Amino acid sequence: MASTSTPLTLPVLPLDDEVVLPGMVVPFDLSDTDVRAAVEAAQAAARSSGSGSKPQVLLVPRIDGTYAATGVLGTVEQVGRLSDGDPGALIRGRGRVRIGAGTTGPGAALWVEGLNVDESVPEPLPGAVAELVKEYKALATSWLKKRGAWQVVDRVQQIEDVSALADNSGYSPFLSTAQKIELLETDDPTARLKLATEQLREHLAEQDVAESIAKDVQEGVDKQQREFLLRRQLDAVRKELRELNGDSLDSAEESDDYRTRVEAADLPGHVREAALKEVDKLERSSDQSPEGSWIRTWLDTVLELPWNERTEDEYDIKGAQNVLDAEHAGLQDVKERITEYLAVRKRRSDRGLGVVGGRRGGAVLALVGPPGVGKTSLGESVAHAMGRKFVRVALGGVRDEAEIRGHRRTYVGALPGRIVRAIKEAGSMNPVVLLDEIDKVGSDFRGDPAAALLEVLDPAQNHTFRDHYLEVELDLSDVVFLATANVLEAIPEALLDRMELVRLDGYTEDEKVVIARDHLLPRQLERAGLEKEEAALDESALRKLAGEYTREAGVRNLERSIARLLRKVAAQHELGDRELPFTVTDEDLRALIGRPHHVPESAQDPAERRTAVPGVATGLAVTGAGGDVLFVEASLADPETGASGLTLTGQLGDVMKESAQIALSFLRSHGAELELPVGDLKERGVHVHFPAGAVPKDGPSAGVTLTTALASLLSGRLVRTDVAMTGEVSLTGRVLPIGGVKQKLLAAHRAGITTVIIPKRNEADLDDVPAEILEKLDVRPVTDVRQVLELALTEAEVRVPAAA
Repeated sequence: MASTSTPLTLPVLPLDDEVVLPGMVVPFDLSDTDVRAAVEAAQAAARSSGSGSKPQVLLVPRIDGTYAATGVLGTVEQVGRLSDGDPGALIRGRGRVRIGAGTTGPGAALWVEGLNVDESVPEPLPGAVAELVKEYKALATSWLKKRGAWQVVDRVQQIEDVSALADNSGYSPFLSTAQKIELLETDDPTARLKLATEQLREHLAEQDVAESIAKDVQEGVDKQQREFLLRRQLDAVRKELRELNGDSLDSAEESDDYRTRVEAADLPGHVREAALKEVDKLERSSDQSPEGSWIRTWLDTVLELPWNERTEDEYDIKGAQNVLDAEHAGLQDVKERITEYLAVRKRRSDRGLGVVGGRRGGAVLALVGPPGVGKTSLGESVAHAMGRKFVRVALGGVRDEAEIRGHRRTYVGALPGRIVRAIKEAGSMNPVVLLDEIDKVGSDFRGDPAAALLEVLDPAQNHTFRDHYLEVELDLSDVVFLATANVLEAIPEALLDRMELVRLDGYTEDEKVVIARDHLLPRQLERAGLEKEEAALDESALRKLAGEYTREAGVRNLERSIARLLRKVAAQHELGDRELPFTVTDEDLRALIGRPHHVPESAQDPAERRTAVPGVATGLAVTGAGGDVLFVEASLADPETGASGLTLTGQLGDVMKESAQIALSFLRSHGAELELPVGDLKERGVHVHFPAGAVPKDGPSAGVTLTTALASLLSGRLVRTDVAMTGEVSLTGRVLPIGGVKQKLLAAHRAGITTVIIPKRNEADLDDVPAEILEKLDVRPVTDVRQVLELALTEAEVRVPAAA
């Protein structure tokens, strides 16, 4: 704002740590030297002027000896006595003055020159300013009502001048000196009102929070006092009842006598010592202390753990083997490992070697395989065979390290980790603990649960496992841990190194038929409300269900298909359309549940098979659901399009893309030797596609399949329908080893393939393949891609298509 040109000469009345704004009427004590000097100087100046006007002083804030740049012109309204009898003066603030240079004047006061500040606001008020005035009045009214100052509310509402309304906040006791000086030095009335509104709004928000906190504190205090009084009354009633009945302790007090319970419990020495220390703390703490409830919960947890409880193992090795065979078909590797474990345990027990170096003879196995092969249910069968308790710990989706190791007792609602809770649930120190879906453990800012499992699953460390909640050592060396996973690569390497790996690659068709007959069918008959004599499936129906209606490594979809069949039979019987008993044959399947979904290529019409045209080859792959058949399609672009180079589609990873480049480079460099027209590749682009484009694919094992598809495309020779292949190919044509041979051979058998080409260096993996599968497959180990082409390509030539 602009200042007027008319200078003023005024005596200075300094205000130490205080601010007076225009419009305020403030009493001053004349016993103060500076105040008396300023008032007397102003009176002398008024008398000498002879104008009869009221004496004028300049009210200037002085902070730490420094004067503000702006002061307030004040008029001495009255001189007399204050309420305490001391001499005083009543001064009213009139307007802002911009302070200039010092000058001389009568009396002992400091005189300065100054200019009035123009504080006018244009009329009518702009809309934004009017809204600001309305908001300030509403906030001020709310604050005044909370303080009970009802008589001031009307005065504030009557103020229409923007500058006067803003300066009215000078009476606010909650404003600091710095905030008041900021208001004083803000010349623009609108900006000053906006500043005053913000200060008032902030104060009201702080006041609301303070009131809420005070209310909560008061409620908490009242609750504690009420609880204290009720407990004292309860103690008095109990005492009267004991005296009346002549009892020493009632049942409630006996249950709370933790010292007696700890001394009577069968606890290890270090656990008993820690528990007694906590009992001492509990006795010293008051009933109102939250620490008391924490200690009681901890003591209850410790007393409920089966520190010295162990079940006796069943050392009937043949009996255990019979139990495993009766409850699960196949899975010989796992059964042999459990049988070996029991045999070793028996011999150690016979020689008195149950505990060596503080460690017992536990086991840590990782069961890795596709979904539905029985990993989870196998854990219960292992516990049954060993005569141990069984408990399952689901780890899928666990992201907090405290889920494994427990929470610190300082946290509200703290609990021990899942391992301790599993031991407590089992009721013994040597159960079979199934760590389900260990490959799906996550990690985030709360820690890595997989890292916490390192100590749990390490036989060299887990005899002194320490949970964060218990803070005492827990011996896990006698526990049999079975971890299940679908994807081996998802398990951290350090964790996998601590477990003995057992692969479950899936079932053969014969095994699926046995499982369906002995396990799935009886279970689904019961769920469908059918008796064994009322409905049955013959072997041909089960075999067709396993081979053509489902194609999977496990048996989950097979069980769903059986359940669907039985529901159909039950529904038809209730509708009166079918008489019971009824036996479902393979010929009845289509009428009951529709056509099969997975017809082998060999059963299709030759003209409808995928390999009925050159450039299509059958490969084998491993997925999260087991092995699967993978087709590779290749085509050449029309020379007139001008397309060149290699195009790859099907959502391929980098390794698979490189395999396609290697296959094409090999054929280009050995075209003459293989009698292939590789000259066409200069003018015509090559397109290679992997169907099922929505599924990501990667890995080097499709190298021989890519080479065969491209060779078939260039030569015009078809790839045999009954042949599938797998193997990595090098630039020199060598066929290199790959993984997942067993899963791939099982997938080839399910798809109706009869001949499988594998790398020569994978022959040792054939020992893991069931004998009945090897009898039905013609497995051809090769070392060079030329052998692959001789085995896979037919002799008849077909004209190469001109366009893709």
